Amino acid sequence: MLNDCIFCAILAGEIPSSKVYEDEYVFAFRDINPQAPVHILVVPKKHIPCALDIDADNAVYTAKCFEAIAKIAKAEGLEKGFRVVNNCGEDGGQSVMHLHFHLIGGRKFAEKII
Repeated sequence: MLNDCIFCAILAGEIPSSKVYEDEYVFAFRDINPQAPVHILVVPKKHIPCALDIDADNAVYTAKCFEAIAKIAKAEGLEKGFRVVNNCGEDGGQSVMHLHFHLIGGRKFAEKII
């Protein structure tokens, strides 16, 4: 856990969040600036800066994030579909340097995202 990481502070309970899911590896909460009717951030409980930092020692956290995404999507009624987005690095649009996945849904999206 890093002192200057907002997601680490949320995980530590220092900053409130709207939790939707939690297990040993993953914490998920509603985005404070939603881009769709359902917009949930899925965060590993281990601080991993970005997708470039996933390795054999921490890959279980990423796998657990995707297991959680499936559970959350079903619980949120997203059976018709949803998007999972990960921004990696400054040029990739990552604003919080703690690996996280945006689960977005609740409306029909265009086929192309760019």
